[in-house]
Amino acid sequence: MALTERQQKILDFIGASIDKHGYPPTIREIGKDVGISSTSVVNYHLNKLKDLELLERDDQISRGLKLTAKARPMVDAGNGATVSLPIVGTIQAGLPVPVMDARTAFETDEQDMISVTREIVPRGDKVYALRVKGDSMIDALINEGDIVVMQSTHTASNGDMVAAWIKDREETTLKRFYHENGRVRLQPANPTMDPIYVALDNLEIQGKVIAVIRSLN
Repeated sequence: MALTERQQKILDFIGASIDKHGYPPTIREIGKDVGISSTSVVNYHLNKLKDLELLERDDQISRGLKLTAKARPMVDAGNGATVSLPIVGTIQAGLPVPVMDARTAFETDEQDMISVTREIVPRGDKVYALRVKGDSMIDALINEGDIVVMQSTHTASNGDMVAAWIKDREETTLKRFYHENGRVRLQPANPTMDPIYVALDNLEIQGKVIAVIRSLN
């Protein structure tokens, strides 16, 4: 399929924006990147890409662009792309730590970011990062100061490493999750520490670990 140079640049920029930020660019951002001052000209090229079944558009929202499966092999932005993730706070890998906000279960630090490769963070996943405090997961090779990349979810399977919010104690912790005799066992990976047992209705999963980034300090 033959595209004009400008159409290929637009397609690449949309792919790069989705890979880096997790969402597509606006029409003005596309124009600025590829050197088009007129939004109507950008719209013309976007509609051409849509006609070629390379792009899906929702005209009702400002970032209503989505690459189709047909477009992905034609986009070079995905090769070696990195994604910036927010480090939204600190989670305790030790005894549960009290927190102030049950909605997030960690202290907020919106300005701290970390870059990871697209291989670590599959496209479309809702992910964030947490800095680890404590040593309860040392046998899982997670030490204090490491960063865990979390996939946002409220469900978990046996053996998953999760950020678990214990409702009645208003505390959060990083542990392995296990269903056991009608309750949940939050298992540390440290032989000197005991598991925590919690009733199912007293626990909320905030996310599960999909990657660990080691601290060099």
